Amino acid sequence: MSRHQLNASPSGPEGPAGSWAPGGTAAPSPGSFPPDSGAGSGAAWLPDRSVADGTGEVLLVSASTILRGEVERIVAAAGAHLRVVPDAVEAGRYWDDASAVLVGSDIRELPPRRRTPAVMVGPDGEGDSLWHLAAALGAERVAVLPDAAAWLADHLSRSRSPGPGGLVLGVIGGCGGAGATTAAIWIAQAAAWLGVRVLLVDGDPWGGGLELALAAEETPGLRWPDLAEARGSIDPLQLADSLPVAGGFSFLSWPATREKPFPVAAAAAAGVLDAGRRGYELVVVDVGRGAAPIHTVAWECDRIMVVVPARLKSAVAAVRMLQELPPVEAALLVRGRTSAALDSALLADAVGLPVQGRIPELRAVAGAMESGRLLDLGKRRNIRHFGANVLDWLGEDLQAGELT
Repeated sequence: MSRHQLNASPSGPEGPAGSWAPGGTAAPSPGSFPPDSGAGSGAAWLPDRSVADGTGEVLLVSASTILRGEVERIVAAAGAHLRVVPDAVEAGRYWDDASAVLVGSDIRELPPRRRTPAVMVGPDGEGDSLWHLAAALGAERVAVLPDAAAWLADHLSRSRSPGPGGLVLGVIGGCGGAGATTAAIWIAQAAAWLGVRVLLVDGDPWGGGLELALAAEETPGLRWPDLAEARGSIDPLQLADSLPVAGGFSFLSWPATREKPFPVAAAAAAGVLDAGRRGYELVVVDVGRGAAPIHTVAWECDRIMVVVPARLKSAVAAVRMLQELPPVEAALLVRGRTSAALDSALLADAVGLPVQGRIPELRAVAGAMESGRLLDLGKRRNIRHFGANVLDWLGEDLQAGELT
């Protein structure tokens, strides 16, 4: 089935007992319980009690009885205590003391943003409106229930005993053909050159396969279809051992084949990126411009860099695309030489984001992309300097840490 299998472990410090690992026994579908576990017990994905014995409680801000019922089962499975409040006014009293804050899709305003990040929860069927609402309210994650039930239970259990984790950086084109894939590869390569543990993730199932640009389509290791059924917590050490390596960094690509991309659920993508965050110091995500990758992998990013060619039309396209992105810190990477009519300051004003760097304009890039020689170009001094500038922007958020 896969090029390199992971083994499931029935329990342990990495997450819920019975959590899924590729090549092992599949866990029950999200939000469901095994027939012999007792009504609502959630034994199949109950986290290790050594992880769940933290302090604090989970706060749900919602007046919806349907959401409350879904969240109650998930919080119980995570071994946590739930407090439910109907609106933002009452939520303000408990927000700072909660180990995790969940905001229902029926809420339209929040108290002033506090230190605890929020997860927007909503029922299946609300479509894109859930992501638009999450962006408007400043939520940092989205969980569509019941599909994301297993992920949310694992997220809540780990939020009660947080450990060090890496930074997830999204790179997305402000318009078609902007050069986001090239920029993502060079950023990952520059970070690896500096000794950072890096994972490069192909977030675009329709992009033809990141492995082609790396000339690594024959390199053994997991690809996205091997992880399509992932649920719950994935062991970051096993994942890292199972991924292919090129240019000094690990990568996860869509296969470079003519076959139709195998669908990967949002919950599975979230689980993979969470394992990447725990297993690497930096995860660079080449985010596709389609609605699906934006609403899955982009919403797992801590920061986002938008690649924009130095043209007015590209700036207009970027502004439209920004409305779909999560409310995280973002900056521009400009490709090409800016003219007197559209310098960096004007481009920043047009898009509404600061310009953080300029991607070197090389005539050989197109040919290198076709022939898989981008890593060779990435060794040039000006490209390494470009990557170092991006890493400087990440600053203190990019810190080495032990695997959790």
